[in-house]
Amino acid sequence: MKILVTGAKGFIGRNLIEELKNRKYTDIYEFDIDTDIKLLDQYCFNCDFVFHLAGVNRPKDQDEFMKGNFGFTSILLDTLKKHHNKCPIMISSSIQAELDNPYGLSKKAGEELIFKYGLEENVKVFVYRFPNVYGKWCRPNYNSAIATFCNNIANDLPITVNNRETIMHLVYIDDVFNELINALEGKGNKIGNYYKVPTEDETTLGHIVDLIYSFKNSREERSIPNMSNHLEKCLYSTYLSYLPTDKFSYPLKMNIDNRGSFTEIIRTIDRGQFSVNISHPGITKGNHWHHTKNEKFLVVSGHCLIKFRKVGTSDIITYDVSGDKLEVVDIPVGYTHSITNIGDTDSVTFMWCNECFDPNNPDTIFLEVEPHDSK
Repeated sequence: MKILVTGAKGFIGRNLIEELKNRKYTDIYEFDIDTDIKLLDQYCFNCDFVFHLAGVNRPKDQDEFMKGNFGFTSILLDTLKKHHNKCPIMISSSIQAELDNPYGLSKKAGEELIFKYGLEENVKVFVYRFPNVYGKWCRPNYNSAIATFCNNIANDLPITVNNRETIMHLVYIDDVFNELINALEGKGNKIGNYYKVPTEDETTLGHIVDLIYSFKNSREERSIPNMSNHLEKCLYSTYLSYLPTDKFSYPLKMNIDNRGSFTEIIRTIDRGQFSVNISHPGITKGNHWHHTKNEKFLVVSGHCLIKFRKVGTSDIITYDVSGDKLEVVDIPVGYTHSITNIGDTDSVTFMWCNECFDPNNPDTIFLEVEPHDSK
C-alpha cells in the first residue's frame, strides 16, 4: 500500500510515519512545506491512502490560517481528482472548528471541503477533530502548553500559568497514531460524522503543571508516578523525552558501612520499594522478621545463603543462590531471615519490599536465625 502523509515533518506526522514503518508499511510518500510541489502530482497519482496532517496553527498573519488549512486542502483534493484517484483520505481537524476564530473557521472550512469531496466523488473520508495532542517530539514554546511545560521544567526554565483552572482535553500521541492506523486498516472509531481517538483525558492546567513538577522532584524522592493512571503514565513519558541529554542519569544515596552498602532505587505509593544490597565476602545481613512487610531477594552477582527460621520454632531453612542461576526468593512474614555472602567477591542483591520504609513504623524485629549469625 502506498501512503501519502502531508505534514510529514510535523509532530503527528513524524510519529505516525515512524509507527507505519515499524508496522512494515514501506511505501510512504512524505510531503511537507519544503517538499517540491511537483512531487504532489506524482504522489496523488500513485497513493492508496492519504493522511492529510498539514496545517497552519501559528502564522505571522491570520490570513495564513485559511490559506494553509483550506487552501492546501483544496489543492490536494483537486490533484487527486485530476488523477481520478478515489483513495480514502483522512484529515486532521481540531475541536476549535466549533469556535468563531480565524483558526477554527479555517479548520471548519477544511472539514466542509472534505465532506463535500467525499460525497461528490464517492470517496471514504475520515475527519478527526483532535483536542490537545501531546507526546514526544512536539515543538516546545510554539503551540503546545504541555510541550512547553515539559521542556521548560526539565531544563530549569520558567513557565507561565495564567489560569490553573483551565480545562484541558488531551489525547496522547501513541493513541492518536494507533487510531489513525486503525482507520487505515478499516477499524476507525466513528462517532456520528466524525472519527475520534477513543482514549481522551480531561484535567486542569494546574494539575498538569503539578504533575510535571512532581516528575522533576521524583529523582530526589526516588518515586515513580502512578502508572495505572493513563494521563500520568503518558505525561511522564512525555516529560522524560525533554530531558537535557546530559541529565539522563542521576545519583543515588548509597548507605555505606564496613559490610558493604544498601541503596534505595525506587519508591512507589502502592507497589513498595526497590533497592540494591552489596555485601562484602563473609558478611551476614538481616536477622530480623516482619509482621506484614514482605520482600523478594534476587542475587544477581556473587554467591549467597539465605536462611529462614519460623518465629517460635528451631528448624532452619536454607537457600543457596547465586548470580549464575537467577531465582527470586520470597521472604514470608513471620520468618526471621538472613543473607550471607559465602563467595570470594562482593555479592549484589536486588531487593523488593511491598511497602516503603517508614522509620516511625519499621515493622522490623531483630531475632537471630542462628545464635552465631552477626547482626
